[in-house]
Amino acid sequence: MAKALIIGCGAVASVAIHKCVENYKVFDEICIASRTKAKCDALKAKLDGKTSTKISTAQIDAKNVEALVNLINDVKPDVVMHLALPYQNLAIMEACLRTKVNYLDTANYESEDIPQFSYKEQWALNDRFKEAGITALLGSGFDPGVTGVFTAYAMKHHFDNIETIDILDCNAGDHGYPFATNFNPEINIREVTDKGCYYENGKIIETESMEIKRVYNFPEIGNKDMYLIHHEEMESLIKNVPNLKRFRFFMTFGESYIRHLRCLENVGMTSIEPIDFHGQKIIPLQFLQAVLPDPASLGARTKGKTNIGCIFHGTKDGKPKDYYVYNVCDHEECYKEVGSQAVAYTTGVPAMIGAMMLVTNQWNLKGVRNIEEFDPDPFMEALNKFGLPWKESFNPDIVE
Repeated sequence: MAKALIIGCGAVASVAIHKCVENYKVFDEICIASRTKAKCDALKAKLDGKTSTKISTAQIDAKNVEALVNLINDVKPDVVMHLALPYQNLAIMEACLRTKVNYLDTANYESEDIPQFSYKEQWALNDRFKEAGITALLGSGFDPGVTGVFTAYAMKHHFDNIETIDILDCNAGDHGYPFATNFNPEINIREVTDKGCYYENGKIIETESMEIKRVYNFPEIGNKDMYLIHHEEMESLIKNVPNLKRFRFFMTFGESYIRHLRCLENVGMTSIEPIDFHGQKIIPLQFLQAVLPDPASLGARTKGKTNIGCIFHGTKDGKPKDYYVYNVCDHEECYKEVGSQAVAYTTGVPAMIGAMMLVTNQWNLKGVRNIEEFDPDPFMEALNKFGLPWKESFNPDIVE
């Protein structure tokens, strides 16, 4: 039995919390902490009486290391699940180091001031985490997260050598709005307006935003436009997959989303540079976030499915081989279960599973680790058990 301190109370955190209380034999106690304690209290009230897991709440500024240390010392958790914003990764990791408690997140560190998507500053803490005898599990969402587990599973069971990886992320959900994002608007828009890139033959090749487009026939969904973007898995997978020749990440976007995004970008609303507005400094992107629909409100109105997976090409026993492993998730079914749309669901469930791997000691490598460094089998089994069953194809359509 274990105790988790969950930092954050947004859509992803809410899913992870629902899954922790469902998995009460492992998580007999959780503490939900957020800047807005009322949100934590409301979720606690919703779950009280429906689970044997003991739930407490707390207020926390996740950028304040001293406050985090005090909270961790008070709660005494077995794991800290960071499910708030990636701006806060380093502060929470520092607090975990000082208190010697395992750490988990779902996305790599980002600076508020400079668009960057890199594990560099988190990896730099590796020796300190090893010396403390604890684990920092990085990227335990879906992508990154399950995509890394899929890769480890492919390496372990299907290939002697993986040559190429294409990660395909399709969200075919329809929420009815002309423009909205399915997770934090600031993080989402920073990600998709950044320059794209891919890895080939030992080099990272940069592209313009949305420059490379493909159409793919996704199982259970059909043909969708998808665009090559930069995504953080590339940084760890090109390090952890021996002899990899090419890595690409594609994400689907509808015409309305692209059209609105380009317009907003052209008029400066996606900028993170402060501007003067009536005597105040504001950041356009943060203002835009304030007027866009809250992603947590989309669940009740979103219909359709997601399909996220990996297509691998390589060799097995000297012969070429292709392998596609993926998950299909239904927005309406997710909402019925936990009151969330599928994008949050597919991130929150793996966060709970990653925490379970740590607190049950099924994963016990110390230091700062990416998810593909661990044995994938227990995680793959848990995906089937907790709502994200995976499917396989040994003759997939290949992305040109």
